[in-house]
Amino acid sequence: MKRVDDFRLRLGKHELVPIMVGGMGVDISSADLAVEVARLGGVGHISDAMIKTVSDRRYKTKFVKEKLALYKYNVESEDKSPVQFDLGKLAEATRLHVEGSMSRKKGDGMIFINCMEKLTMNAPKETLKVRMTAAMDAGIEGITLAAGLHLGSFALIEDHPRFRDVQLGIIVSSVRALQLFLKKNFRTGRLPDYIVVEGPLAGGHLGFGMDWAQYDLATIVAEVIQYLKNENLDIPVIPAGGIFTGSDASAFLEAGAAAVQVATRFTVAEECGLPTAVKQEYFKASEDDIEVNQISPTGYPMRMIKGSPGIGSGIRPNCEAYGYLLDANGKCSYVTAYNREVVAHPEARKVTVMDKTCLCTHMRNFDIWTCGHLTYRLKDTTRRLEDGSYQVLSAEHIFKDYQFSTEQKIALPELQAG
Repeated sequence: MKRVDDFRLRLGKHELVPIMVGGMGVDISSADLAVEVARLGGVGHISDAMIKTVSDRRYKTKFVKEKLALYKYNVESEDKSPVQFDLGKLAEATRLHVEGSMSRKKGDGMIFINCMEKLTMNAPKETLKVRMTAAMDAGIEGITLAAGLHLGSFALIEDHPRFRDVQLGIIVSSVRALQLFLKKNFRTGRLPDYIVVEGPLAGGHLGFGMDWAQYDLATIVAEVIQYLKNENLDIPVIPAGGIFTGSDASAFLEAGAAAVQVATRFTVAEECGLPTAVKQEYFKASEDDIEVNQISPTGYPMRMIKGSPGIGSGIRPNCEAYGYLLDANGKCSYVTAYNREVVAHPEARKVTVMDKTCLCTHMRNFDIWTCGHLTYRLKDTTRRLEDGSYQVLSAEHIFKDYQFSTEQKIALPELQAG
């Protein structure tokens, strides 16, 4: 039986271990994790989700505080349309994060950034263009376009001098979505350098409806590979979602995939940005603790641990400080739901909002525990310690287990001292 290490991913002039670690937002896929994956020869992602918050946390800037001070007058207002991002500061935050990551890079791997279209930020085209352009200016090696169809995203950066140099990839969940993207971007004369095909068992936002369980990653990947073959297009296909072992990964590689994208097992890596206490919640989760719900203001179903503290929280919207999900008209479905509950319960000191969540605030505070379907298996990848907690793993251990394991085996870590 072949191992993942028997294959290589070729992107431009680069030959890589065919393991890509996905871009989990708000610094969960941290710079530390991306740098380590690149050192090991794979592709690591950082994310530009809530990039100003990440910059404040990592580089001691004060972007969030400054934005709140500017729009504090609007906190009590239902109309969030005045709340705009300073594009110069948005570019600076992106530059700081990308340069800070790239300056630490060692090894033969690559570092990419994940850009979510659904971070509409009250000016969808303008803010997305700034994020992508600033990342390219700062030396990022690749951009993965996520959370949306990105039909116009290539056109936003086609005049950039690195447009044909940087690796550009898209995430799709169907052949139809891929066809729409290729048709819309035909005039730019620029094909994607890779296609991530994300299946229904992935973590966080899903490219499916609530009928997600009717779909199968292997089937969708086979359809995408066949479509590309029929169109004489040579674009690497990278399956994602539910690839839990090296054997799972090698099966896709033998079937024609160029690499695999994985994330769930890296949520409990030392280098992952989740707080230690939250990593333990991931280890403890059972299959019954994991649900797909519709509380995200983006409109996409989202998979998470149902014990997440942010579910049902009626916190006042923090758009003046954050506001990453405000659409082009300054609207967010959580703001609407919150104001509905305030009107319905005028005497309540704090309302409960069950149908939506303030995703910005709760993701910033690590109170929405998004996860992959197979998170309940994480406890089987490590050792339980004497105090009942689970041993956190190194990214190197997880990466090499994917790279070299066979026969559905998972290597347990050496028991940590003490």
